[in-house]
Amino acid sequence: MPSVTFAAMPTSDAEILWNGGADAYGHQPETMISDGPGHPCRHCLHNIAAGEELFVFAYRPFPELQPYAETGPIFLHKTPCKRYEAAEILPPVLATSRDFIVRGYGKNNRIVYGTGAVTPTGDIPAYAATLLERPDIAYVHVRSARNNCYQCRIDKTETPAYTDAGVSI
Repeated sequence: MPSVTFAAMPTSDAEILWNGGADAYGHQPETMISDGPGHPCRHCLHNIAAGEELFVFAYRPFPELQPYAETGPIFLHKTPCKRYEAAEILPPVLATSRDFIVRGYGKNNRIVYGTGAVTPTGDIPAYAATLLERPDIAYVHVRSARNNCYQCRIDKTETPAYTDAGVSI
């Protein structure tokens, strides 16, 4: 079974908003004040603390428009934060719910039918690894089981190639 890597929203996407850019619908993000848990930042993958400013905006975690390119509301710290880096560890924002939708996508960035499942939080790494063993699955999304909001992406952990001398190439 492959190892998995949890990936936050790319910093380049967050920087567009932090620098005054528009969201997936061409609108400026809305500024809100967090009232506590329930506002997960998709860049650092931590909840935004009560009293902190945040952006809410339309996000499309796909490279191009097409029928399966789901777009929805997500949150981001208004003040730049560090991107989540503990890629092999279940992100802190996923500890806030008992379950999430876990769904596979093909290289064409379209849903692979039959892969979506409401998955208990602790089972997410194993289910994602099972999906990523399939040749038709390029990556996996974790989405809210209640609202279908995008949380993060999961990829197969790349293992380094080795030469006969045991040196990474």
